[in-house]
Amino acid sequence: MKNIIIIGYGPAGISAAIYLKRQGVQPLVIGKDFGALEGYDDKVENFYGQAEPIDGKVLIQNGINQAKHLGIDVITESVISLKSVGETFEVVTTSHTFETKAVLLATGKTRHTVRRAGFTQFRGKGISMCAICDGFFYRRKKVAVIGYGPYMLHELDFLRKMTKDITIFTDGHAFDDEIDFPVVREKITKFIGNEKLSHIETTQGTYEIDGAFIALGTPSSVEFASQLGVIIEKNNVVVNDKYMTNIPGLFAAGDIIGGKLQIAKAVYDGMNAADAIYNYLHPKKSPGLSK
Repeated sequence: MKNIIIIGYGPAGISAAIYLKRQGVQPLVIGKDFGALEGYDDKVENFYGQAEPIDGKVLIQNGINQAKHLGIDVITESVISLKSVGETFEVVTTSHTFETKAVLLATGKTRHTVRRAGFTQFRGKGISMCAICDGFFYRRKKVAVIGYGPYMLHELDFLRKMTKDITIFTDGHAFDDEIDFPVVREKITKFIGNEKLSHIETTQGTYEIDGAFIALGTPSSVEFASQLGVIIEKNNVVVNDKYMTNIPGLFAAGDIIGGKLQIAKAVYDGMNAADAIYNYLHPKKSPGLSK
């Protein structure tokens, strides 16, 4: 049983981990990529203490190295599921399952989508980003699952309980797993429909469909939060002044809660979230933030 698992090792997640460690709480940090800075080619020029511009990915890696130097457990794995189990949480990665008393969502807003014609038009009108949230509406219907890795397989395991008429679309990505559903491997070119999605067009054909579930890459904090019934407004996870969502023990920090999408703000969020998490884990004593 872990005291706290932090999902995401960007500025918010690592800052929270460092402040928690200084207060005697050993966090586990799980990350996969550098979030919004993963494909960021410009230099960071406005962060305190950097006399010269620094590559964003280098800055993030420095933070990870700092956490490891302090003895914080940091692992690089994809988190594919987050569940509430009584008063605890179950965090499932591609290789492990962890139980924890509290969770901090700090993955940023990076999200893999299918940026093709019709995607924006039919999102919420046949295109869903969450099988657990919307799968019930597609019982015994013709469903597409768009993806190619562990996250797709996780969503598939849930959707197969709703319908047996499922087609996997890899959108051109390699996929070698043996599954008992048809697999379409060519790239998707268009989503088609009138008021709702009705077909998916690829480079080699058109497929009739009632609904499509996007499961590319790894889920973001919004997807995790949605699965647990967390309040979402304008694609931001809603938190109180203690950085806690409407689910006790589930916290969020950084870009995912809105505000200025800046590294300095994410660091600030992580610091404050750490104090709130400590108070949650130790309600009768709080030394305050370490300096």
